[in-house]
Amino acid sequence: MAGMFWIFAAVGLGMAGLVVLGFLSVRVLVAARGLTREIDRSRQRLASSSDRPR
Repeated sequence: MAGMFWIFAAVGLGMAGLVVLGFLSVRVLVAARGLTREIDRSRQRLASSSDRPR
């Protein structure tokens, strides 16, 4: 019966690790989306400022 405990413990730890990796992956994707928006906003500002006559 002790052998089954170690199997269940290993599977539980593996699942917990996957949950943590999934959570961190979502945070990275959200940050990347925000960075993309910021880059687009900066690009638009630069484009509009270069169109103005000096």
